[in-house]
Amino acid sequence: MYIAHFSPTGGTRRAAEIIGRALDPQATEIDLSTPKSVVTPLDLSHDEVLLAAVPVYGGRVPAIALERLKRITGHDTPAIPVVVYGNRDYDDALLELKTALEANGFRPVAGVACIAEHSIMRVYATGRPDEADEHLLRQFAARIADKLDAVKNGAVPAPIEVKGNPQYKPYNGVPLKPHASRACNRCGTCAALCPVGAIPLDDPSKTDTSKCISCMRCIAVCPQQARKVSKLKVALSIRMLKKACESRKEPELFI
Repeated sequence: MYIAHFSPTGGTRRAAEIIGRALDPQATEIDLSTPKSVVTPLDLSHDEVLLAAVPVYGGRVPAIALERLKRITGHDTPAIPVVVYGNRDYDDALLELKTALEANGFRPVAGVACIAEHSIMRVYATGRPDEADEHLLRQFAARIADKLDAVKNGAVPAPIEVKGNPQYKPYNGVPLKPHASRACNRCGTCAALCPVGAIPLDDPSKTDTSKCISCMRCIAVCPQQARKVSKLKVALSIRMLKKACESRKEPELFI
């Protein structure tokens, strides 16, 4: 089994590993959020399984995650699309991911939507996936394992149906772009790990906002805690999304 995840700040990876390691403790991990040159092509047979996990940005799958997933091809290979969101909504993202996997030779046998701490507005879904999430996701994994066993024994499952509108909602990014503070010592960690190369290697105190996808990885990995976003803009965003985000959402399984 393979666990492929695009997880700039770690929440998506945590959720993916709870499910994936419950299914196969020896699963091979593929980090899709590494710089582009590191993600190598992979061709999976009918007898293998792919769990593909991505975060939700504005109700959609990050375009760079879909681009890198295209390098993993299947041959009617069972797949488990997993989307992880910050407690607002996942909108069309699960359908988008499922459709992309099907186009690349995979046969989705289950779909999961789960919650992780919001990567920008960390007051929402703080500490998630938490113990309750882990318990529920392990229950999901047990049901998925039963279905995978049936498929392995020759069963032909009906296509799964997931939430989402095939006319995907538009996503044009968010105006919250990290910048370097005076604490930046130009160590280059953020530049080396930026998924889209938005931070120049020769001057990591800068940010190319035209490339930045606001994934917040640079903030998460900076050893000096020198990368920031506007506190005012974050506060305004928290207030704007309060009604949609303040009540706890629960993981969902489609099988």
